[in-house]
Amino acid sequence: MGKRLGTIRAIYLVSASCMGSFAFAFDTGVINGVLTLKSFQRDFRYTESQKTTVNSNAVSILQGGAFFGCFLIWPIAKWLGRRSGLIVSSLIFTLGTILQVINAHTLGTFYAGRIIAGLGIGAATVLIPMYAAEMSPKEIRGRLGACFQLFFALGVMVAYWVTYGVAKDQPEGTAQWQIALGLQLLPSTLLLIGMCTVKESARWLALKGKRDKAYEALVWVRGGEETEEVRAEFDEIIAGIEEELRVKENFTVKELLLPANRYRMFIAVSIQLAAQLTGNTSLAYYANQIFSAVGAGSAAKLVTGFFGVVKVVGVLVFQLFVLDRIGRRVPFMVGAFAMGSFMLIIACILATHPVDPDTQTGTTHAGIAAIIMVYAEAASYNMSWGPLPWLYMGEIFSSRTREIGVAVGAASQWLFNFMMSQVTPHAIDNIGWRMFLMFAIFNYAIIVYSWIFLKETSKHSLEEMQGVFGGKVDEKTIENKEEAGQAAPAEREVVEAKN
Repeated sequence: MGKRLGTIRAIYLVSASCMGSFAFAFDTGVINGVLTLKSFQRDFRYTESQKTTVNSNAVSILQGGAFFGCFLIWPIAKWLGRRSGLIVSSLIFTLGTILQVINAHTLGTFYAGRIIAGLGIGAATVLIPMYAAEMSPKEIRGRLGACFQLFFALGVMVAYWVTYGVAKDQPEGTAQWQIALGLQLLPSTLLLIGMCTVKESARWLALKGKRDKAYEALVWVRGGEETEEVRAEFDEIIAGIEEELRVKENFTVKELLLPANRYRMFIAVSIQLAAQLTGNTSLAYYANQIFSAVGAGSAAKLVTGFFGVVKVVGVLVFQLFVLDRIGRRVPFMVGAFAMGSFMLIIACILATHPVDPDTQTGTTHAGIAAIIMVYAEAASYNMSWGPLPWLYMGEIFSSRTREIGVAVGAASQWLFNFMMSQVTPHAIDNIGWRMFLMFAIFNYAIIVYSWIFLKETSKHSLEEMQGVFGGKVDEKTIENKEEAGQAAPAEREVVEAKN
């Protein structure tokens, strides 16, 4: 019963924290629909000629706030902990949402709300993978880590259907866009409530010297029973932290320049760049516009709604049947190949069967084919580069460098996200089908990147990552841990391989 309860508690803890991911995704999906509503354009008094610029700014300005949120939350998380940091991020996001919902008839207030909400979202994206990785059992850490993308896909799907619903059933007035944006308060509230009902990260508590509370938190999340397995895991956590503290007594920026840490920092940044270059951020933010561009005609919002369903199904299939069975590197490479191929097919369809969204009202056969390919591409993404980068980033760092490492990785995601959101609306208007060809080339390049740079992390504990990424692993320490029954076989394999 203890182990089953522990699994349930771990799932609940990760799900509660991932409401931050849901909030991030809901904003991503809902802003895409709100910006197409005439009621929003009328209330905020901008012209048709300003529409592309407002679309670009409304999306990218939130990402600018999120970029800075990644770094502002780092000292808070280091001082107060992961759980408390998520509580702070939920309150900030709530404040930003309230400012967005106010009909101030000026884009300045709306943009201010976007920036503040971005601070909260950026903070949450740093803390969620960190908290999930530190509290999940090793055996299901991959599946629980993928909940970040599962909740993201759920948030996008719900947002798409909300915007479809308000566009179809709500009168064309202020309440139409206020309902859509105001529903963002629900996930931020659930994040706040959830974080008030779980324990702080055991690894963070142990790192702060609060070993009694750390052990209590670990026992709680493993089912409430003080078993030999729980004691062994706690001893491994303590041994890993002590070893890190022994090697480097006080953390300095120079520590990040050590070969193993430098390599992991490079991965944290480059993996987020690769995720953006797959083209899926562009599809998520501008789904309505893109489906119009590929021939969905007047059915663009309905097609976008099913686009969200495809994302959720893709993540669930990957999480339940693939993840933790074939590791990390293979899905990275296979996913990039699939996405590149589907993007190439979309480019060929649009090049040979051009679409004029201004005059076309019905969906053509070529448009249907392009839409199916977009769906297939989205499913491929959500079975590879959607869930894996956040999971991977939460796994690879040591306890000493996890806060700054994940913060830099998350900030990189927002920086590259900002770049893609600025480029995409103009690319849709100016280069058309060539945008999909560009993403196809990027995806094929990502296969090479995955093969060369990404290492396998599945089946390794967080304490073993120093060896996996080429850091110095002390033979004597391993021998002492083996004598105490604490060293994992994989850790011994790493040492032997390096010697």
